[in-house]
Amino acid sequence: MVKFRRVLRSTCLFLLLFIVRCTPPEDHIKCVSENTNCTITNSYGTFPDRSICQAAYAAYPTTEEELISLVANATKAKRKMKVATRFSHSIPKLACPDGLDGLLISTKYLNRVLEIDLQSMRMSVESGVTQRQLINEAAKAGLALPYAPYWWGLTIGGLLGTGAHGSTLWGKGSSVHDYVVALTIVSPSGPEDGFAKVRRLDESNSELNAAKVSLGVLGVISKVTLQLQPLFKRSISYVVKNDSDLGDEAASFGRQHEFADVTWYPSQRKAAYRIDDRVSSNTSGNGVYDFIPFRSTLSVGLALVRTTEENQESLHDAEGKCISARLTTTTLLTSAYGLKNNGIAFTGYPVIGYHNRLQSSGTCLDSPEDALMTACPWDPRVKGEYFLQTTFSISLSVVKNFIQDVQKLVNLEPKGLCVLEQYNGILMRYVKASSAYLGKQEDAIDFDITYFRSKDPGTPRLYEGILEEIEQLALFKYGALPHWGKNRNLAFDGAINKYKNAGEFLRVKQMYDPFGLLSNEWTDQVLGLKGSVTIVREGCALEGLCICSEDIHCAPNKGYFCRTGKIYEKARVCTLIRKKKQL
Repeated sequence: MVKFRRVLRSTCLFLLLFIVRCTPPEDHIKCVSENTNCTITNSYGTFPDRSICQAAYAAYPTTEEELISLVANATKAKRKMKVATRFSHSIPKLACPDGLDGLLISTKYLNRVLEIDLQSMRMSVESGVTQRQLINEAAKAGLALPYAPYWWGLTIGGLLGTGAHGSTLWGKGSSVHDYVVALTIVSPSGPEDGFAKVRRLDESNSELNAAKVSLGVLGVISKVTLQLQPLFKRSISYVVKNDSDLGDEAASFGRQHEFADVTWYPSQRKAAYRIDDRVSSNTSGNGVYDFIPFRSTLSVGLALVRTTEENQESLHDAEGKCISARLTTTTLLTSAYGLKNNGIAFTGYPVIGYHNRLQSSGTCLDSPEDALMTACPWDPRVKGEYFLQTTFSISLSVVKNFIQDVQKLVNLEPKGLCVLEQYNGILMRYVKASSAYLGKQEDAIDFDITYFRSKDPGTPRLYEGILEEIEQLALFKYGALPHWGKNRNLAFDGAINKYKNAGEFLRVKQMYDPFGLLSNEWTDQVLGLKGSVTIVREGCALEGLCICSEDIHCAPNKGYFCRTGKIYEKARVCTLIRKKKQL
């Protein structure tokens, strides 16, 4: 059986490495006819509470004038509206209009590069332009967006709305919104403005600090102007070390290398340090980064991997998970995660190339239709990846203590975090304090954690309590900030109180959208305006919708269940707390 698992995992990783065609993702907005009677979900096919949101209409403006008309008509009719991006990669319910009569405004066709000013090194784009478009068009003009998320299937409006970022402590930091120097946003208004107000904000207007991380509740962004830099080359090498001194190394490593990050494999007690810096443009090299987990994969291979995971879960096969994890990480490390020295193959470190070819990837978006023989690994139309994500930022001042707490958990249960390594471990990226009201409050490390999710919401995951304890340690003991686009509901409960300028953001929100037409129940809860984002029902803690405490029913080895209407403030993991008091 063990031999079969090894062969299976190796075969699937081989398929992942070499399949280059796939069926592109489908539109996440589906309507019965002529853009009416619609539903929306995200690219993974499910929101944290497993709901699919409904809307009466979907609209696809192609110009700012059409966008203004749509907002005005919806405002006049007092209709709820939400912005939807092309690929919808946010996990939470940011794009759901309330009720059944709402309007979805897609930025799919607001996808033009408007202007590139070489003298000022500024680039203006419509909000539906993808990160990949922006990077490529800037490079053609000899310019570069210095820092960006690693996945290029994001739109500029979408990544601003959620505060998406790359990794650096240098310059203004890794958040794309901190390179925004101007934007145009269309908001609901009264009859004196024709029911829609167009605001053109720049750095002289403090309201820009609200608009550049807005959760989509201030208006619909139509245009964004970014400050770029001259195009440059980078040199990348990965060095794998024992994680015994990771707590000491983590804070200083990000200041030593401009594009540094760390991929941590806690059960294997090792970490892969990304040594990544600018080099002279005269340096030889034409490298490219085609990150392996973002490539297309044979659907049959995805199904085999998923079936193996489900079998391991049902059999409580921790050793099987650890074997799979080691095979996955070994393959990724051996293949340099998808780095290629000459654009074709990896021949050794360092990999040197132009910034635009190394900063992000996502080739599974590229391909023509092939009847789903191949797909992005998370495409909900095939049996493939189905996961939860927990992503949070912890201040550099306390990050060592957090890392050491996680290492204590590993010492108590050495196999408990192998499930993370099946999804390439914990990605640690560096983020800097931001001027955005809902941006990062301090220099920090962002921990990006992906892990198995059951198709049955009532089925607990193997070693679930350990992952829950890590999440609660981060949020409640260390005051971590959630990533606005990558979390379960629990991470957002009370989160707004951690932002010193939350009051200023809410003041701007009231000014821009006094009717709350761009808000929904979820955003009102997250912003502390109405109730709590926590959903209390039987089994709610299994998927991060609530927290349990000692006076609640605890069922060791079967998960834990919140059975009352009480919302718990205190971090608690029922199945672990009795034997792990030292944490």
